[in-house]
Amino acid sequence: MKINFSYSILLSLILTACSKKESVDPEPQIYQFAVPANFPRPVFDIENAMTREGIELGRMLFYDVRLSGNNKVSCASCHDQKLAFSDGKALSNAGVSGTILHRHAPALVNLAWANNGLFWDGGATNLESQAFGPLTASDEMHQDLFELVDELNAVPEYVKQFDLAFKDQISSQNIVKALAQFQRTLVSANSRYDKFKRNEAEGNLSSMELRGLELVRQKCQSCHTGELFTDNAYHNNGIDADFSNDQSEGLFQGRFRISYNPADMGSFKTPTLRNAALTAPYMHDGRFTKLEDVIDHYSGEIKVSPTLDKTIPTNGFQFNPDEKKAIMAFLNTLTDEEFVTNRELSRP
Repeated sequence: MKINFSYSILLSLILTACSKKESVDPEPQIYQFAVPANFPRPVFDIENAMTREGIELGRMLFYDVRLSGNNKVSCASCHDQKLAFSDGKALSNAGVSGTILHRHAPALVNLAWANNGLFWDGGATNLESQAFGPLTASDEMHQDLFELVDELNAVPEYVKQFDLAFKDQISSQNIVKALAQFQRTLVSANSRYDKFKRNEAEGNLSSMELRGLELVRQKCQSCHTGELFTDNAYHNNGIDADFSNDQSEGLFQGRFRISYNPADMGSFKTPTLRNAALTAPYMHDGRFTKLEDVIDHYSGEIKVSPTLDKTIPTNGFQFNPDEKKAIMAFLNTLTDEEFVTNRELSRP
């Protein structure tokens, strides 16, 4: 009887402890990704399933200056929500060293559909691997990953959040997984154009805006494809003709720097047209300060080289003034005010 009584108490204590553990430390909740009605299906990394806990952790990390070596730079330093997660600079100097970078910081938008490499030259295969670049680059966040893990381990809230998100300790792999999960929630699909496309309220387009849409579909569709307004591919769009004297580690040779395919010389990743009115300056080096400059370039300022994209006429598209105004009018309909004010994407 004594043994049975002790066994009963022990079993009761174990079950109580398990019950408490389950109530305090539940399994991560799978995030139900809502695909906009006019969008294609996204591409997810099956080894990094999106969870509510992982996304919230990624959001905390995205805005945390602890991710930089000097504790002064966060991801948001170069990716500002009110600018559609761009930074408004041609070339940023917000990194730890203060050095002006060689490439323009791209806007972060609809990354769940980015299935063909990241960075302007496609040098990263996915969001998880991409994050290691800015985290460790000496002119960007310049963080030692071992020190970062130690630093976050000293913060009880992070220890708790990593356990909730991954059932695991803090590690550099889990840091980039959380960042990737949050960035995949940066979905912009509620512009006036989208509401027009889905026959929703406030979705009316003027005759000039409709004419601009028609022109974009006729002239720009080969690169700025579909509802994403990007093909996520790489093209030489005629902003340069000579790539032979590049002293910056091949950065201005574009995709060729990664692929070593001569056909890729001068080719850069197609940015989306979504929120284009908010993401100036433009191109991989931020050379164009206004959208009007971009339209002028495609209209008749093309620099011809052997790898110029075949869909771009060597003399440009020769837009007349009314067509330029129409294109501008349409591009403004792609601004998503809900995206740039969504509190779920803002600093925690």
